Amino acid sequence: VQLQASGGGLVQAGGSLRLSCAASGSFPSRFTMGWYRQAPGKQREMVATITSGGMTNYVDSVKGRFTISRDNAKNTVVLQMSSLKPKDTAVYYCNLQAFYGTSWFGQGTQVTVSS
Repeated sequence: VQLQASGGGLVQAGGSLRLSCAASGSFPSRFTMGWYRQAPGKQREMVATITSGGMTNYVDSVKGRFTISRDNAKNTVVLQMSSLKPKDTAVYYCNLQAFYGTSWFGQGTQVTVSS
């Protein structure tokens, strides 16, 4: 499984960024896609996930600011981030988790929010 992420960058506080990720390779038809992030000196945390059926889950700190969506036909997932804060600065990783539990991460994309 390969996960190709794009869309990171530098933005001022209050701005927006859009992260995209495309999955390719061999994986089951039922899987959850999502985004995780890791800030310097901190553990990786789940940011948002979306199931094949469209059920979403967000970490409390991004609710109301981030929106996750997916295109099942293209095996892509998008994280639309708005009202960004400096504490959102991290490396963001695309994730795919099969229904049987195996999980893959992409290479990561840097998001930096300046104050």
